[in-house]
Amino acid sequence: QVELAESGGGLVQAGGSLRLSCAASGRIVSINAMGWYRQAPGKQRELVAVTTSVVSTNYADSVKGRFTISRDNAQNTAYLQVNSLKSEDTAVYYCYTNARVFGRDREYWGQGTQVTVSS
Repeated sequence: QVELAESGGGLVQAGGSLRLSCAASGRIVSINAMGWYRQAPGKQRELVAVTTSVVSTNYADSVKGRFTISRDNAQNTAYLQVNSLKSEDTAVYYCYTNARVFGRDREYWGQGTQVTVSS
């Protein structure tokens, strides 16, 4: 019904930057929220950043001031600009959306994109 296509992960040195992209496609009536979660080895999945349809954003304390989420509503695409990367940012980053599909609000996840920060 809805697919999330992620891109932009990779290997980067500490202090470097990346830009993650997530494009949602399918039978979407509207998107309530789009964002990113991450999961490091041996840890639970955690919220990184999310933006809602009312143009508000929420960030994990650990990424405030370094990561910026933005959204292109016309393209159903979200971006995560990640700067000043640290080794502890190493994780699989998952795109997330809460979208109105077939008259109901549903949640969808991407396959994940690996971000590895080398020190």
